[in-house]
Amino acid sequence: MSDPALPAARPTVDSRRLTAAPQPAHQRAPGGGADTATVFDIANVDVFYGSFHAVKNVNFTVAKNEITALIGPSGCGKSTLLRSLNRMNDLVPGARVAGTVAYRGKNIYDQGVDAVEVRRRIGMVFQKANPFPKSIFDNVAYGPRIHGVKRSELADIVEDSLKKAALWDEVKDKLKQSALALSGGQQQRLCIARTIALAPEVVLMDEPCSALDPIATARIEELMVDLAKQFTIVIVTHNMQQAARVSDKTAFFSTEVNELSDTRTGVLVEFDDTQRIFTTPSDERTENYVTGRFG
Repeated sequence: MSDPALPAARPTVDSRRLTAAPQPAHQRAPGGGADTATVFDIANVDVFYGSFHAVKNVNFTVAKNEITALIGPSGCGKSTLLRSLNRMNDLVPGARVAGTVAYRGKNIYDQGVDAVEVRRRIGMVFQKANPFPKSIFDNVAYGPRIHGVKRSELADIVEDSLKKAALWDEVKDKLKQSALALSGGQQQRLCIARTIALAPEVVLMDEPCSALDPIATARIEELMVDLAKQFTIVIVTHNMQQAARVSDKTAFFSTEVNELSDTRTGVLVEFDDTQRIFTTPSDERTENYVTGRFG
C-alpha cells in the first residue's frame, strides 16, 4: 500500500482533557480543536460471513485525531465493523466485505492493496490483553524488529512507545522481565504500546476495558484521550458512560431480525456528535438504548 497520499504521519493537536463530569472529550477548551480531515469514509458497507449478512449498509466518516465510539447491544455488528477497518476479517474463513472502506481516500479492499501494510497503519488493541510470552522489551520491539528496524533504534522506540502508553515509569527497571508478570491493566497498556510502536495513524480498540477493574479502566480512558493528540481512535464499547466520557463521535448500532431465518443483521441507526447522541438523539431507538429501556 504505497500510495503517497496515505501518509502514516503523527499530527499534533491541542490538548484534550478528561474530566470527572460526564462531558464528552470533544468539548475542548477555547482555542482547541483537532484537524477534522477525514481518515475513514465508510460507504455502503456490508459484511458477510458466508451467506450470513452480519452488517448492512453502514455509512459514516471518521475524522483525524478524534475518538469515535461504536455502541449498541450484543450481536449488532460493532466488532465486525471495527475489524473491517483494517481487514482483520480477512483472517476469518468465508468473511466478505462489500462497499467502500476508504482510508485517506483509498479503498483498503481494492485489488493490490497490501493487507499487512493496512494493519501497520491501522493498528488494533483487542478485548483481552494478549502480551507475547516474552520480555516487556521484546513485546514492544517485536513489530519494529520484524519490519526491519535497526537494532540500534529499538531501545528508543520501546521507551517512546511505553511513555506514550503511560507505562514507562512502572516498567523501566524491569524491561527484561516477562510481560506475563504484569497486572491486567498493565498488560493492556503494554499491548497499546506494542501497537503504537509501529507508528500507525489509527488505533482500533475492541472493548479494551471490559476485563479490567474500575481503576485500570480509568487509566485506559485517560490514556485514550491523551493518545488522541497523535492518533485517530475508534473504540467498541458496551459501557455507555465510557463512550460519553471519552469520545467525540458516536455510532449507535442495533439489529434487524429476519423472521424466516431467525438471524440478526447489524444496522447503523445513528451517527452524530457524542453529546447529541446522549442528550438529543434523532432516532427513538437510540434514545431507548441510551436511557436503558433496552440493550
